Amino acid sequence: MIENLPPCPKCSCEYTYEMNALVVCPECGHEWVPAEGAQEADAPVERVVKDAVGNVLRDGDSVVVVKALKVKGSPSGIKAGTRVRGIRLVDGVDGHDIDCRIDGFGAMQLKSSVVKKA
Repeated sequence: MIENLPPCPKCSCEYTYEMNALVVCPECGHEWVPAEGAQEADAPVERVVKDAVGNVLRDGDSVVVVKALKVKGSPSGIKAGTRVRGIRLVDGVDGHDIDCRIDGFGAMQLKSSVVKKA
């Protein structure tokens, strides 16, 4: 247990309390780990997206589909080896974190676990 709890980095409330490994502010509801409290509160968190083999992906990269994918409403799916250019990383639904346009299929979202950086 921490004896002197730090004030809230968002609203400067002095009445913070400890809940498991987090420190919680009762006024604004902000939760943080005390060791991270010394860092800038509004610093953006860098999200790292990796492909099927562990390469880090960035916006604008080209990727290759590593396994055949079924597409709803299409008689044929996306074949393994299909090249996708100009991806965009997004916070998608159900793990779909790549937004792209595939020739012959149009715009769609893919999971990073089914592609490999080209």
